[in-house]
Amino acid sequence: MPCVSPDGKPTESGLGMLRALKDGRTSAEAVAAAADMPLYRVRSGLRDLTEAGYVSESDGSYSLTEQGTGALS
Repeated sequence: MPCVSPDGKPTESGLGMLRALKDGRTSAEAVAAAADMPLYRVRSGLRDLTEAGYVSESDGSYSLTEQGTGALS
């Protein structure tokens, strides 16, 4: 189950990860717990969301980009 649909928009699982990041979670482990998803799935999803421009990553810490914040509006 991808986190970014073919049209480039976050899927429901992707939105769940974006919401967790908006609430202040920054690690893949914290996002997995908040989104109630397996860690392997979250790691893959965060990679997809980063490649699509919704999330940025620095030293294993994730945050929303402006695009990611806009997707939650």
